[in-house]
Amino acid sequence: MSRVAVITGASGGIGAAIARRLAAEGWRVVLGCCRSVQKAEALCRELRIAGGEAAVFRADITREEEAGALIRYAVEQYGHLDLLVNNAGIAQIKLLTEITPEDWRRMFAVNVDGMYHCCRAAVPQMVRQHSGRIVNVSSIWGLCGASCEVHYSAAKAAVIGFTKALAKELAPSGITVNCVAPGAIDTEMNAHLSAQERRMLEEEIPMGRMGTPEEAAAAVAFLAGEDARYMTGQVLSPNGGIVI
Repeated sequence: MSRVAVITGASGGIGAAIARRLAAEGWRVVLGCCRSVQKAEALCRELRIAGGEAAVFRADITREEEAGALIRYAVEQYGHLDLLVNNAGIAQIKLLTEITPEDWRRMFAVNVDGMYHCCRAAVPQMVRQHSGRIVNVSSIWGLCGASCEVHYSAAKAAVIGFTKALAKELAPSGITVNCVAPGAIDTEMNAHLSAQERRMLEEEIPMGRMGTPEEAAAAVAFLAGEDARYMTGQVLSPNGGIVI
């Protein structure tokens, strides 16, 4: 029986790389997206042409009912759910004094509330199966904080705390909950960097370069695989040595 994965934020750089990696490994993937529906549909076609099985479901996961509909769709479509990857997220660079209450609420709504809504919808199905994997995508800034990204760092730190607590709660039910905290990854989220800013960033990374979406996806695939069946509550951080 093919394994089934739901990936939120699946149209973006890391999300798309996760979908490609899992599909190549034989997973059926449900691509959750909100605004970038066309990109998700293009990715879905790409995966199908390559011989994979994929579907797109549009959902605003900041809304409980839409996150629930995403999970229900996967279960109704394929009969079970083996993996939930909470990858959807947003970032913003601002001084604390410039962060508006709306900025703060939106940051937590997408990065934290969306994860909560999806997990709350998926966990009963996984408990019934007595099996399942949850992988939450955080950031190195959730580990150590980033200047001018207080709200982002706080939200990503919340993802790590959520992961550790839920891992303890669900371990008796045969469900693992882990976290991937990437460093600087070469995606659209970092496209705002000038050439000089990029060089300065890469000089701070011991490996001398930004990571690729595929390298972040490899960490997710490992935590979703059989080799990680005894790992739960852990944080893997592909970051090139910038945070150790």
